[in-house]
Amino acid sequence: EPDQRWRWVKNGYELLRDKGIPLNPQSIALYRELARIFQHKIGGVTDDAHKYYKLQLALAMESAIGKLGLADNRYFDALAKAPSNWLQMVKDANVAPLITALKSSDDVFADDDKFVSNYLSLRQNPARFKPDAFKVIDDFRGTEALKRFDVFARAYHLRKVWKLDPALMCELNKMYGPVDWNDPNRHLPLDWRHPDSHAIYWAVKGLQAAGKEQYSVEETNTDRIVAHSLQNLFRNGKIFIYNVPTETSNGPQATGHEIFLRPDLRMFEPYNKSVLAIIEKYKGQRSYESLCNGHRNMLKNAVLSFYQAGHISQAQKIYNQLRHLYPRDEFKVPLVAYARNRLREELQSIGINDAKEIIQMLLRESYFRYALRDDDEAASREKMAKEVYDHYQAEYSDENRIDLPDFKLLRYFALLDFLNDQQYPPNLRRNLLGRIKIERPKLAEQLEQQERKFQKQLEQSR
Repeated sequence: EPDQRWRWVKNGYELLRDKGIPLNPQSIALYRELARIFQHKIGGVTDDAHKYYKLQLALAMESAIGKLGLADNRYFDALAKAPSNWLQMVKDANVAPLITALKSSDDVFADDDKFVSNYLSLRQNPARFKPDAFKVIDDFRGTEALKRFDVFARAYHLRKVWKLDPALMCELNKMYGPVDWNDPNRHLPLDWRHPDSHAIYWAVKGLQAAGKEQYSVEETNTDRIVAHSLQNLFRNGKIFIYNVPTETSNGPQATGHEIFLRPDLRMFEPYNKSVLAIIEKYKGQRSYESLCNGHRNMLKNAVLSFYQAGHISQAQKIYNQLRHLYPRDEFKVPLVAYARNRLREELQSIGINDAKEIIQMLLRESYFRYALRDDDEAASREKMAKEVYDHYQAEYSDENRIDLPDFKLLRYFALLDFLNDQQYPPNLRRNLLGRIKIERPKLAEQLEQQERKFQKQLEQSR
């Protein structure tokens, strides 16, 4: 069962984090293994229950840091400055009335050791407590007392339960967080719901603990964990958690969750800077050449990713860096020609006979993004699907051309694939149809026309 397997994984990282490292605080190997659990066991895809692991971590961290922790670095500054122990908070004259009121509202708040965890549970699930308890929250809503205690509670929980130092989290946000599209000099917070953010944290803690002038194999491998986790955040750093109605044996429907991970182009700059720093660090070492090869391949993929997403100026900037650092004949052509060549290479490696599947996969992903209101990425997938289609139509002569259906028909098939794909929640699929009809009536009309045409062809073939 996934929940039992999750307990094993959770017990594993807690044992390393809470027992092993405190007993061996200078052992970079322990930090590296802890980081690897987050990066590979939870963040990877080799375990059948990996999506369940990701969901449990994401929900736990969402509860721990709150919604402000997903978007605002100032919130992490406040967490870092929050008092570190309970007695400091109790003595705060502004907050004391809130604590007293909660203790009077429900007996569960009588135990000081569990007060913070019960408070966070109350904010997440009020139904578990007496009505008077949440009435206290309502009475103090908007007050400085509640704001201060809420920040303290979350910082306290991060320090005591997750063993995460908000000050280091804040530092990592500003160093490795996704770049704000509106201000390239500003970093947004890392998504601490993502396992690779935790992998980065513990890898950095290990590098801090090492403190050696000579670079060991363990240190090199730990540096690689930081780089690979940033790469993972670039490739699959966007988290979407969607509510899903689930059937119960008796009573009303319960609500479950599904988690989806998708690329986050905002992570390119932190990833690129980190890899360049690591390459410089190991200049002259045995690992230098392999690091450079990895960086070159990453830049090649990033150029195509940004180009296909419609971020042409950023694609050109990355392409210029690629040509400067790794001069090769294949990089001497203009950006547009290079992007087309790269696309052609990828398509040839996949195989001509898979053209229809590639196009429908891209279109289905486009519909998924559109259903989640990730509109820029939806448009880029649709644009890429059309580029692939046009490539095959232009590449092969009429007598040898692969027999591709009309693009409108492929788009219709992709919509059917998405609507019938059981891995996506039913309400997400229904919402997509509603959104297309309201916001893209022209597309809705084209799809309806294609459906009528297709049904007519089916009837004629019987």
